[in-house]
Amino acid sequence: MKILIYSSVFIPRIGGIEVIMFTLAHEFVAQGHDVKLITHTPNNKTDSFPFQVIRCPTITQFLELTRWCDLCLHACVSLKALWPLLIVKKPLVLTHHTWYQYPGSKLTWQAALKHWVTRFAATNIAPSQAIAAQLPVPVKVIPNSYQDDVFYEMPEVNRDQELVFLGRLVSDKGVDLLLNSLKLLKQQGLEPNLTIIGQGPEESNLRKQVQTLGIVEQVKFVGTQFGKALARLLNAHKIMIVPSLWQEPFGIVALEGIACGCVVVGSEQGGLKDAIGLCGLTFTNGNVEALTQVLAELLLNDSKLNMYRVHREIHLAKHKAASVAKTYLQVLEGIIQ
Repeated sequence: MKILIYSSVFIPRIGGIEVIMFTLAHEFVAQGHDVKLITHTPNNKTDSFPFQVIRCPTITQFLELTRWCDLCLHACVSLKALWPLLIVKKPLVLTHHTWYQYPGSKLTWQAALKHWVTRFAATNIAPSQAIAAQLPVPVKVIPNSYQDDVFYEMPEVNRDQELVFLGRLVSDKGVDLLLNSLKLLKQQGLEPNLTIIGQGPEESNLRKQVQTLGIVEQVKFVGTQFGKALARLLNAHKIMIVPSLWQEPFGIVALEGIACGCVVVGSEQGGLKDAIGLCGLTFTNGNVEALTQVLAELLLNDSKLNMYRVHREIHLAKHKAASVAKTYLQVLEGIIQ
């Protein structure tokens, strides 16, 4: 099968969609299919992927690639990428990884137009029930995968650290809420250590907050980490917290934590709860008291941590890269037969 993937953003940019589409393309090739990927993300270095990447294509290139393929797989609705399908009739599959209309917000004309476009896709796919519920058409839910060749349990690593956060240091991610929770835990006589992995515009404010709250000795900022070094760091921790204030569409970071042996505590609205499954607990977005209660419960009871780890292998099996790609391919093959 000849598959043309369109992803407006792609490696070397770092983000969820970039990783998702790279993993799918890589696995499609590994399972015997011919893949080409179009993106508007430039790269100053030479690409060395098992599939061809066409960056910032010309009109002619875009049209020729559409003629070449058996079907088009687009990462989210991008209106500027749909025009070739008005000329060359090929099946369109849309995989949606973000909100077009944020839950509870007013429907904009741009979101309404994207919703309208979903009606012309042969199939619509979403990684979580939350995203699927926002779309006006039938949607097949296929969960996202994680890099299972990078994130896994390392028995040689001593799991002697307690709490870890992994993500960009921006206001929506709720790190300030987590720091306030540490202060409340301290008032209860609990002083767990917290490792903050990541960088972002809120870092200076968060460092000041740590000083103001008097929890300097508990909190360590380690910056951005990648690959096996990141996996080893996660393996050293017991609990990962994903305290997002906004509703996450999914939450690959939770899968990475679970794969490395962490129990995950995350905000419950949106698709994050799908990523956590039975491998952790959720709390109401933005509720510092609820977060504090959950953390105290886990910190005081190792048997509960072990209880959530029991479900790890079954949960992760659904999110292995090869398994997710196989499910996608079953959908794609069904369309062109």
